Amino acid sequence: MKYSHLGHSNLEVSRVCLGSMTWGVQNNQHDADEQINYALAQGVNFIDTAEMYAVPPSPDTYGKTEEIIGDWLRRHPEKRQDMVIATKIAGSGLAWIRGGAPITAEAIIAAVDASLKRLHTDYIDVYQLHWPNRTSPHFSKHWPGMITFSDVSTEQHKTEMLEILNALKQCMDAGKIRHWGLSNDTPWGINTYLQLAHQHQLPRPVSIQNEFNLLHAKDWPYIIENCVHEDIAYLPWSPLAGGALSGKYLGGARPEGSRWTLIQRNGLFRDTQFAQEATAAYVEIAKEHNITASQLALAWCDQVDGVTSTIIGATTMSQLKENIKAFDLTLPPEALAEIDTVLKAYPLPY
Repeated sequence: MKYSHLGHSNLEVSRVCLGSMTWGVQNNQHDADEQINYALAQGVNFIDTAEMYAVPPSPDTYGKTEEIIGDWLRRHPEKRQDMVIATKIAGSGLAWIRGGAPITAEAIIAAVDASLKRLHTDYIDVYQLHWPNRTSPHFSKHWPGMITFSDVSTEQHKTEMLEILNALKQCMDAGKIRHWGLSNDTPWGINTYLQLAHQHQLPRPVSIQNEFNLLHAKDWPYIIENCVHEDIAYLPWSPLAGGALSGKYLGGARPEGSRWTLIQRNGLFRDTQFAQEATAAYVEIAKEHNITASQLALAWCDQVDGVTSTIIGATTMSQLKENIKAFDLTLPPEALAEIDTVLKAYPLPY
């Protein structure tokens, strides 16, 4: 297993980050235990979760994934010091989480304490803002006309962001969190937090996690360049585009028990004609080089300059083993050239 510095922190994290959002719906405690134990045995020391999980999100599954991780930690307290655990506070929009209200200082204080209790730990290594209070161009809202920016109050959001920073510092001073990060944010979000942190001597973000994969590479180069020069870890989530890049959904297939058979996860915005065509091309490249389509996508993501650790997820042990093995691969120049040809033909298929 290879490791990287987590931004400007002193933490060393594995190039593989174990995602957990299926634990509590598609996976139970026993499954999660198996995945955690196997991942640790392979040298993975980084686990990502969120108060909102499991997914699809619902009042019944809220906090369930943290509880599952907490149950494992309660039984293996000696392992905690060797692990980097990241979780997230949900933003606005989910009525069962703080009435659907945006992130505030009060919300952060309460949410951190609740996550600590569910996780059975005294501290969180990286506490992340799951999505910003303003609408950001993620989850297929990156096309012109989907959202607007000129009607957003810059000063209002800066005021809210400063309040958030002060609350994060309060939690850091209390030893409840070690570092904080962003998720589903933009260059403006990153740089505004950096400016406010500098102006008010408050903690800087250490990381950002956004969707990034062969079907959705819009963060290259602008956000990733920003992260490299500001020493902020870039953590791709959904490196398989919700499982699409495995090829298992080609031609409208829906394998039993797969993510796209679930309500709110049935392809959503990712299942387009262009995404299908691009995926089919990547599947052929993988076959040519005697690896799986998932491994091609993950190995590609890992080799992108500026990527710190890639967040993977699996519902079966065979998937987890296949995915982790991808990070031992080095794609040959001819494979990278073939991938580039497809990327140029389908730069933004969804």
